[in-house]
Amino acid sequence: MRHAPAPGATAPRSAGRLGGTVSRRIPSTPPILPGFTFVQVLGSGGFADVFLYEQNLPRRHVAVKVMLADVVTDELRRAFQTEADLMAGLGAHPAILTVHQAGVAADGRPYLVMEPCTPAIGQGYRFSPLAVPDALAVMIAIGGAAESAHRAGILHRDIKPSNILTTAYGHPVLSDFGIAVRHRSEPAPDSVGLSIPWTAPEVLQDESGGSVASEVYSLGATLYSLLAGRSPFERVDGDNGANVLAQRIRRAAPEPIGRSDVPASLEAIIRRSLDKRPEERQRSAVAFVRDLQAVESELGLDQTPIDLVVDGFATGVPIDREHPTVAASDDVHAPRRRRRPPLRPAAQTAGPVRSRGRGFVLAACAIALVVGAGAGAALTWWFVGSGAA
Repeated sequence: MRHAPAPGATAPRSAGRLGGTVSRRIPSTPPILPGFTFVQVLGSGGFADVFLYEQNLPRRHVAVKVMLADVVTDELRRAFQTEADLMAGLGAHPAILTVHQAGVAADGRPYLVMEPCTPAIGQGYRFSPLAVPDALAVMIAIGGAAESAHRAGILHRDIKPSNILTTAYGHPVLSDFGIAVRHRSEPAPDSVGLSIPWTAPEVLQDESGGSVASEVYSLGATLYSLLAGRSPFERVDGDNGANVLAQRIRRAAPEPIGRSDVPASLEAIIRRSLDKRPEERQRSAVAFVRDLQAVESELGLDQTPIDLVVDGFATGVPIDREHPTVAASDDVHAPRRRRRPPLRPAAQTAGPVRSRGRGFVLAACAIALVVGAGAGAALTWWFVGSGAA
């Protein structure tokens, strides 16, 4: 799998977390969109920019993801359309980013209009790993999102910390379906980039274009990252270049997380999800989530509910009955509300997890909606092909 180079002008390159370099590209000009007023730039990625707009009717702030003119090919246009369709079809899920609409600007650039969210999880975990209860709650929510996508016949293929955003109300949501595929589709490995630190070994070796098993791997690798502050095969003082990292993923065993508050049962669940052999991992995303719920019970915490579509309910994306990923006994028939797992550093784990303050929610609302000077610099958003985080 190759990462396509980021087009456009670039600022000086700086050292990346994984041993490479990170290009900072000058954002493109925001398009003129009827019914929307441009507010500010939110961020730039390899294939798209994200801008904050104010929608005129109904009046609200929205994030608009715009494909770069230099990369608008028929293939990427189709991928962008696929992302819009998949996210719209799944967007009613409480833990999947909501897409309001999609279109093509007058200058020919496709765009998506989405709810504004903050990247607090993806940006903060390396410097302040999550407390165990919060990491469990986040990943149960995201696991439910992945399971719902799988039941609809969709593979996300890029589950990682930076693709977990936080809404203004503090709910984690899975974003960026830019390289998602249908179960039976044949991916185009040379046209899209994968995030190496969270990608299963069989995918890195081109033995698979993606499967439920590889998604379980990515869920486990993401949970490991939220707890350890690094991806499973990064070495604190070692070479973490892409080639070295990929070799470790294929051959080495992950190091223990090394936190005294992480129970042995949780370490074992993560190790199983990262098994080199796909058949040895949890058989589905919901099975992985059930294991995490068992750890919550072990720790004396209330179980975080799993959000899955009510059987028979009309959805934008039909359930793929030919490729079921769970047994009927695993279905959850009761609709659930979004939960609000706050972001607390690992050192602040004292006290019951459900006694949660409103500080993070207020901060998220302020970050998502503020238009004041400098707000854009505080936000780094999600992009097709944005690279590792």
